[in-house]
Amino acid sequence: MTGATILHLITMVVLITAATSQAPPTKYINHTVGDNAGWFFNSTTNTTATNYSSWAASQTFNLGDYLIFKTSSNQTVIQTYNLTTFKNCSIDDTSYTDTFVYNGGNTVFNQAFTIIVPLTIQGPNYFFSDASDGIQCQHGLAFDINVSRGLGLPPSPNQPPPPPYREPPGPDSAYPPIIFRPRERGQEIVDLKTGPACK
Repeated sequence: MTGATILHLITMVVLITAATSQAPPTKYINHTVGDNAGWFFNSTTNTTATNYSSWAASQTFNLGDYLIFKTSSNQTVIQTYNLTTFKNCSIDDTSYTDTFVYNGGNTVFNQAFTIIVPLTIQGPNYFFSDASDGIQCQHGLAFDINVSRGLGLPPSPNQPPPPPYREPPGPDSAYPPIIFRPRERGQEIVDLKTGPACK
């Protein structure tokens, strides 16, 4: 191969790599779960409104993003970091540190509402409905995602602002100046190790 051919091949590899690599995220995203289909389950036919695993596979999730569940009180939204809980489609033996139940506070059956879930843990996140003793989850009302770092979590709105900037003190202000005064008549000389010594 000639030097020009090798240079041409290297240029092509660099261009293809640049074209296929994803650009880093520049903002946080709200993901509507299932897009227009929402988060629904038909209990008559035991079918979901869409394929939620396929929907999740088509998305990129990062810390600080939100999942928006447009649903009704017939479904639940369970978020867990525990794969066993997810596979069992049940929250019966879960801990309060790895599994969260979202219901929007709605207790009226068949009432429409929206549940907003922040993505705050990097790595695998699992979502499912445990309604109808897990039947909804077993028939597809479930999906898993992998949350990447992205921009990281945004700063907390409850966090106090940083203190105002102050110019650091100069080198001369670190210690007060040492002043020697001659001893006057009647003053004691104090030895720092042994205490008062003489007059």
